[in-house]
Amino acid sequence: MSIEIIQHQGHTLAEVTDTRIQNPQEALEILINCAYQGAEKIIIHADQLMPDFFDLKSGIAGEILQKVSTYQLRLAIVGDFSQYSSKSLRDFIFESNKVGRVNFVGSVEEAKDKLCA
Repeated sequence: MSIEIIQHQGHTLAEVTDTRIQNPQEALEILINCAYQGAEKIIIHADQLMPDFFDLKSGIAGEILQKVSTYQLRLAIVGDFSQYSSKSLRDFIFESNKVGRVNFVGSVEEAKDKLCA
């Protein structure tokens, strides 16, 4: 796992790279590691998440996003979400983006801007 600490608009962000998150416990460890390094705003790429994350019936997305909320972090997940046809997932992404604690975005630059807004 690699965590790159980024300064953007006066904020400290962490971009997680070179890892594959296999379960919610690994996600929690990454979130805590980022926070320990001073970043409360975290960027993760969608292809780093286990496929079940995007199957809302699995409960994995909810479990991970609850941890983001509990630890008062902000998260941006970068990827192409048009490939998912599930109406419930699209609604989940829409609502998450509206609230702003977790954002689903198309690029790292968009992630940086959303997290620092």
